[in-house]
Amino acid sequence: MASTRGFRVKRSWLWPAVIGSLGVVIVTAGAVAAIETHTVASFWRGLWWSISLITTVGFIGEPPRTAIGIALSMVLMVMGFLLLAMVSASLASLFVREQDAPFEARETSTDEQILERLAQIDERLRSMESRLEPPELSTEPDRPQAHDQVEPGPRIGT
Repeated sequence: MASTRGFRVKRSWLWPAVIGSLGVVIVTAGAVAAIETHTVASFWRGLWWSISLITTVGFIGEPPRTAIGIALSMVLMVMGFLLLAMVSASLASLFVREQDAPFEARETSTDEQILERLAQIDERLRSMESRLEPPELSTEPDRPQAHDQVEPGPRIGT
């Protein structure tokens, strides 16, 4: 079975990632249209250019000529890969969740049984400890201390 420990991509992150990516696409479309005037003639061409990069299609037309244009391209490429990975992980988690549901139910039941058994053992242990108090903590006054029980006798052969 798959391990449930470690870093996991959550499906709840998908929509914020998609919306954030759309925001980045729009901002970079405007930035590229303003900076890369030789490569991208207008905002709408910049939007097409940004969408093609974030969907991992590649450059439409010429690659950027300025350092800022190259940096924006790299951001779009990395975001495209991350967005594709998140969408893939979200789809895969649907199938894994359905497959692991019976296993997780058994695991939860077993965990509950173990915790119940540990509580019983803890209760028994406390009961035993209360019956086996050390003599110096005992409240019985007539009970002799351990070192008083054996009195030294006469020495033989001295």
